[in-house]
Amino acid sequence: MIKIKYFKEITFIYAIFISLFHFSVNIWGGLSNLWFNSAHFALLASLGFLTYEASKNKNEVSILNLIFAILSLLTFFYMMFFEESLYAVANSQMRTSDIIVASMTILLAIEMVRKSTGYVIPGIIVFCIAYILFLGQQFEGVFAFGGMSVERFLYRMFYTNEGLFGPIATISSTYVFMFILFAAFLLKSGAGDFIVDVANAVAGKYTGGTGHVAVISSALMGTISGSAVANTVSTGSITIPMMQKAGFKSKFAAAVEAAASTGGQIMPPIMGAGAFIMAQMTHIPFITIISVSVLPAILYFASIAFYINIHAKENKIKGENSNVKILPILREGFHFVIPLSTLIGLLIYGFTPTYSAGIAIVTIVLASYLTKNKRMGIKDILEALALGSKNMIVTGVLLIAVGIIVGVINISGIGITFSQLIMEWSDNSLFIAIVLIAIASLVLGMGLPVTASYVVLSVLSAPALVGLMLSPEMAALVNAGVQIPEVTMYLLSAHLIIFWLSQDSNLTPPVCLAAFAAAAIAKTPPMATGMTSWKVGKGMYIIPLLFAFTPLINGTWIERFEVFGFALFGIMSFSIVMEGFWDRKMSILERAVFAVAAILLLTPDTIFNMQSYLGVVQNTHIVGFGIFAVTIIMHKVLFKEESSYAKAN
Repeated sequence: MIKIKYFKEITFIYAIFISLFHFSVNIWGGLSNLWFNSAHFALLASLGFLTYEASKNKNEVSILNLIFAILSLLTFFYMMFFEESLYAVANSQMRTSDIIVASMTILLAIEMVRKSTGYVIPGIIVFCIAYILFLGQQFEGVFAFGGMSVERFLYRMFYTNEGLFGPIATISSTYVFMFILFAAFLLKSGAGDFIVDVANAVAGKYTGGTGHVAVISSALMGTISGSAVANTVSTGSITIPMMQKAGFKSKFAAAVEAAASTGGQIMPPIMGAGAFIMAQMTHIPFITIISVSVLPAILYFASIAFYINIHAKENKIKGENSNVKILPILREGFHFVIPLSTLIGLLIYGFTPTYSAGIAIVTIVLASYLTKNKRMGIKDILEALALGSKNMIVTGVLLIAVGIIVGVINISGIGITFSQLIMEWSDNSLFIAIVLIAIASLVLGMGLPVTASYVVLSVLSAPALVGLMLSPEMAALVNAGVQIPEVTMYLLSAHLIIFWLSQDSNLTPPVCLAAFAAAAIAKTPPMATGMTSWKVGKGMYIIPLLFAFTPLINGTWIERFEVFGFALFGIMSFSIVMEGFWDRKMSILERAVFAVAAILLLTPDTIFNMQSYLGVVQNTHIVGFGIFAVTIIMHKVLFKEESSYAKAN
């Protein structure tokens, strides 16, 4: 270890500089994508090496980490000074120094990812490099690859947009950084406490109120944080003890928080990094993606709320905080609405997400002066800038490193091969294809964070999903080169299916980071908590099926609201079936009837050929709703009779 005087203060100032650098380039420009992305990597990696695995003595850093930090910065300076001379060489032949720096950059990216996430992702990257250099020659059949020279591979990974500093890095350095910085400013301004207070005032007095507080606060926090684990830790430290005190079982309380926090990744307008990556990969406007994602997100949070309501009834948990008034809370924190409204308004008006986020950040500071107690001074602003950079280290370096995997997939053609295999294994069944992708996402999610899992899976399987969703006539026109506007929405549906299924790694054992974080707060067994969170978050598996088989994404708004309305009752029916309880414990026959209602409410009209009013509402849904309503009424009548009989005796 080497002792550096004022090391903590130096890294704090350095983090502030990194945020200011990204803010200025994103707002005013001045660098090419290649230079900006390489600077993005150099700055974040160097900060990561200086702060990760740091000594308990804040003024000490290991010599090796210091060397790695300096080498990370050198990669950008080399790119800046020697890029033009490389292009001037005939046939882009790399010099020895080019090969050394390109190799060093890849190794530094792998090492930083190892420090921050473990060995799985570096292992996948190393395997991909080995595959494209020599291992692919050992395979036979569809996975065979003829190989590539080391020099050519390094050139494409370092100097082109196919590797480290390609589209994925651009998304990281622009959209993702600016929105993580936006979230840091909001959290530093006190928005987290305001969100929990609002949720408490709105839902605290109802049955299972503290559980609903967790859902609402996590949904609102998700609009700014976009990170399941960060959401779990920030809101869960408040809501989990609240739920435990109210009477919820600790394991269930932790599971609710984990499932609700995972919903932050699918909650507009930020949706983690997913919406930005999706916009870049599909060329679909960002505002379109977040607008169609609102109804599905509400469905997901409603599915958790149904579980909470059933659990509260079963355990006789009443509401609390009936005296909490929302108006004083809103008066104290009304200024938090201004930056969010500014952000959404600018996006709708047509400004780029980076510019919108930049203006919204400035608005947070200005709006804070509309109150007396939550004004952001210079210290708060500097701390928010530093927090944004530090929160970006893992995501930024990870996305850049994942660019190697995406580059290998594209160069080798393995993505096309994988899509063809899905088509073959599924036997042209869309449902089986979705099941296969769900299994693949679960396996990938054991080692890859959600964003990386989505990127890899979308490259591999999105084309296959789109092909299976198109009708034979539409597919024939597309293959003939005819441009069909509807295909864009099918493409969006495919990507949303993959993105939602990628979230299961937060909830599904054996690796479920959000559930593990919640378990640590609740002091419950991690794996048992994971299993409960998997059940509570079942909407993460049901709702993607609606993307595929109903017009929830690609239909008219009337059709979307129709699907949404009946799906609410369908998911409620499914929750009752899973728990076997409503006002009282249900018989097997009652659960079977609710199961039938759930299936009819959640599936398209495959039983009747007729449709009713407006040509939208399907008879299948009407029959399902009728069964649901009659069964609920009969259940309540029997419950009242049983209660009256019990009182009489």
